[in-house]
Amino acid sequence: MPRLLSLAFAVLVLALPAAAFETRAKSAYVLDYTTGTVLLSKDADVALPPASMSKLMTLYMAFEALRDGQLKPDERLRVSRHAHSYKGSTLFLEEGERVRVDDLLRGIIVLSGNDACAVIAETLSPDGTEKGFARKMTERAKALGMTNSSFANSNGWPDPGQRMSMRDLAILATRIIEDFPEHYTMFAESEFLFDEKESQNRFNRNPLLGLGIGADGLKTGHTQEAGYGLVGSVKQGNRRIIFVISGLESESARATEAEAITNWAFRQFSQAKLLEKGDIIAKADVWMGAQDTVDLTADADLLALVPIASKGKIAAEVVYDGPLKAPITAGQKVGTLLIKPEGLSETEVPLVAAHAVDGGGVMVRLKTASQKVLSKIAANAEGAL
Repeated sequence: MPRLLSLAFAVLVLALPAAAFETRAKSAYVLDYTTGTVLLSKDADVALPPASMSKLMTLYMAFEALRDGQLKPDERLRVSRHAHSYKGSTLFLEEGERVRVDDLLRGIIVLSGNDACAVIAETLSPDGTEKGFARKMTERAKALGMTNSSFANSNGWPDPGQRMSMRDLAILATRIIEDFPEHYTMFAESEFLFDEKESQNRFNRNPLLGLGIGADGLKTGHTQEAGYGLVGSVKQGNRRIIFVISGLESESARATEAEAITNWAFRQFSQAKLLEKGDIIAKADVWMGAQDTVDLTADADLLALVPIASKGKIAAEVVYDGPLKAPITAGQKVGTLLIKPEGLSETEVPLVAAHAVDGGGVMVRLKTASQKVLSKIAANAEGAL
C-alpha cells in the first residue's frame, strides 16, 4: 500500500503568502522553464484562434526539414500565385520570385510574413498544397503532445479549423528552444529589411525586445477574432520563463501585460536548491531483505521554484508502495517526492534507492512468514471478540 512521509525543507524566504497574478488576457499560461513549474494557468487548455502565433508550428517543421536535409538555407524557393495572394503582414513577395530559405524564415520570425509561410508550406507539403501541409502540421503537433491544436493553414489566417491552446503553444516554444538552439537566435532580431523598396514591414512586433530584460522570443499574433497575443520567452540569470497570452484588446495592452507578467514571474519567485545529489531524504521499509530499510535519495540536485513571500518551510511528502520487496539495486526508482510550494502546482521528483539491498536468507524468510501468520491470527481473533 502507498506510504506517505511528511517532510519540510527550510528555505530562506519571508512569511507571507504569494500573490496570484490577475491577468487581463482571455487565456494565459506562464511556465518557469528552468524548474518546470506552472506559475499561471487561465483557460490554458481551451482551443482558441491562435492568429500568427501558429506560425511557430510552420517554423518548427521548417527547422526539422533543415536538420534532415529537406531544405537548405541558401536554397531559393519559388513564390506561387497562392502564396502571393495573401494579404495582411507580408514580405510583399511577387509571383514567380525566388527567395532564399534563410530569408523566408527571418521573414516569418521577424516580420510575420503570411506569404513566406505559404512558400515554405507548399515546398514541404506532401501534395504541394498549403492544405496538405496543414494536415501534416496537425499530425506533427499531436506527436509533440499538443492535444488541443489543429491547423487549416500555415500562417494563422482566420479559419474555424485553425485552433491552438495556450499550453500547446508553450509546449511548442519549449521544443523550439530545446531542439533548435542554432535557429533560436533569430527570434531576438528586432529588425529585418528584406526589400528596401518595401520597407513598411521591417520591425519585430515583440514588445519586450529591446527593453533590456532578457527577452529573446518568440511570436506575436493578432486578428479581430483572436485579439492580441504573444508567445514570449525571457531569460534572466539562470532562469527562463515561457508565457503565452491571448485575447487582449490592443497592441498597447499586450505590451503592458507581457511586461507585467515578466516582472511578476522574476520578482515574486526565486529558484532554490532544496537538496543536493546523494542527500538522504527518507528511509523506506523493505520486505524479505537482508536489511529492514533502504535509504531514499534523488539522483540529481533538486532545484525548485519558491514564492519570495512564502513561509520558511516548503511542505513535501515521500510516496512509495511499501514495504519494498527485496532485492533492490542501487539507483532503482522506488518512490516519489512531492514538493508543494504554497500557491504553486505540485512537483513530482523521482526517488531512487541510495544503496542495494540483497534478498534475505532462509531465516529472514521464515521470520517474515511467521510474522504474517501471527498478524492474520491476531486479526481473526480480534474480529471474533
